[in-house]
Amino acid sequence: MTGGCEWLVDAHGCDPAALRDLERVRALLDRVVRELDLHVVGDALCHAFPDPGGVTALYLLRESHLACHTYPESGLATFNLYCCRERPAFPWAAVLRDLFGAERTALQSIARGVP
Repeated sequence: MTGGCEWLVDAHGCDPAALRDLERVRALLDRVVRELDLHVVGDALCHAFPDPGGVTALYLLRESHLACHTYPESGLATFNLYCCRERPAFPWAAVLRDLFGAERTALQSIARGVP
C-alpha cells in the first residue's frame, strides 16, 4: 500500500490577466474537484493579491489537498493535487490552455509512501 499519489502541474506562458482572476482560478479548482469526484472539507481558502500579484488557493479535501499559486509577472501557474487513493487522469494541458492560455504544461505524478 502507498500513501497516495501527488500531481505537480506547472503551466507556462499563461495570460497575466487570467492569472490575476480569482474567479477563473476558483472555477478551475471547482472543476477539478467535480470531475475527479473529490470532496472539499470546510470552505476553500482563496486570496487575490493586489495588482500586480496573483492568486493563491487551498482546498482541504477529504482525500488530502488541492493548491494553486499564480505568478502573473512570469506567466506561471502552479498546482498541487495530493490524493490518498487513485484518481482518473485530468486533462490539465487542455484545460489550462483554454482557461489561462498556457503555452506549455509540465505534469509530474509521484507515488507517495513507496519504499
